[in-house]
Amino acid sequence: MPADPSVVAAPTARIHPEARLGPGTVVGDYCVIESDVVIGARCRLEPYVYVKRWTTLGDGNEISAGTVLGTDPLDKAFTGERSYLRIGNGNRIREHFTISRGTRPETATVIGDGNYIMTSGHIAHNCRVGNGTVIASCALLAGYVEVEDQAFISGNVAIHQFCRVGRLAMVAGNSGVNTDLPPYFTYCGNRAVPRGLNLTGLRRAGLDAAEIASLKAAYRLLFRSGVKLAEALERIDAGIGGEHARHLTAFIRASRRGICRE
Repeated sequence: MPADPSVVAAPTARIHPEARLGPGTVVGDYCVIESDVVIGARCRLEPYVYVKRWTTLGDGNEISAGTVLGTDPLDKAFTGERSYLRIGNGNRIREHFTISRGTRPETATVIGDGNYIMTSGHIAHNCRVGNGTVIASCALLAGYVEVEDQAFISGNVAIHQFCRVGRLAMVAGNSGVNTDLPPYFTYCGNRAVPRGLNLTGLRRAGLDAAEIASLKAAYRLLFRSGVKLAEALERIDAGIGGEHARHLTAFIRASRRGICRE
C-alpha cells in the first residue's frame, strides 16, 4: 500500500515507493525513507531523518532532526541478513540519536510506547525498551540491554551488553552499568551502586505510602542486612509481599549477570 494521500512530504524528501506511511504523517526536508519501512499515522519526521529498511513505527511518533533509525548493528559478526527495528506509539526521539536493528537474522530491537529519548545517544541491536522510559542525552545502551517500564536513564550513562534495568529504576548521570539494576531503586557512581529508593519516581507513578514503605524494607534486606542474597529474597517473599515486592524478587532471581551491590 503506498503512502496515504494525507501524508505531507517535503519536496526534498526521498521516500521509496514501497514504503508505507499512515494518514497525517509529516516528512521534513531531506529525509530518507527506504523500502520495507512502515510508519503509522500522525508521525512527524523533522529534516534529515533517515529511516532504514525493515523499520516499523507506530502512531504519533515525533522524530527530530538527524536521527537514524534501523541502522546496521555495530557488530563485527553481522553479515547483512534481514532483521528489524520495531518502535511503538507516542515516542519522542530527539536530535542525532541512532537505534540499530537486530543482529541475528529475523531478530528485532524493540522500543515500546510513550518513551522520551533525548539527543546524541545510541540504542544497540536487540535491545528491549519498555514503556514510559526516559533516556537522557548521550546515553549508550549496548547490545541486548533490557529496560523496563518507567525507568529513568540519565545523561552519559553507559550500559554494558546483556544488562537489565528494572521498572522505575533511576540511574544517575555519568554512571557505568555492568550488572543488573533491580527495579524501584536509585543508582549512581563510576560503577553504578544502589543509593536508596527512587522516591520521586515512585510517587509520580502513584505508589502509596504503604507500598513505598514495603520497598524500603525490601531495600534494607537486600543491601543493609548483611544476609546472603538468597536469604534476603526469601525474607522479602515471606514477610513483605505485594505486587512490587514480588516483581523485585522475580527480577533478581532472573538475573544472569548478577545485581549491583553497595
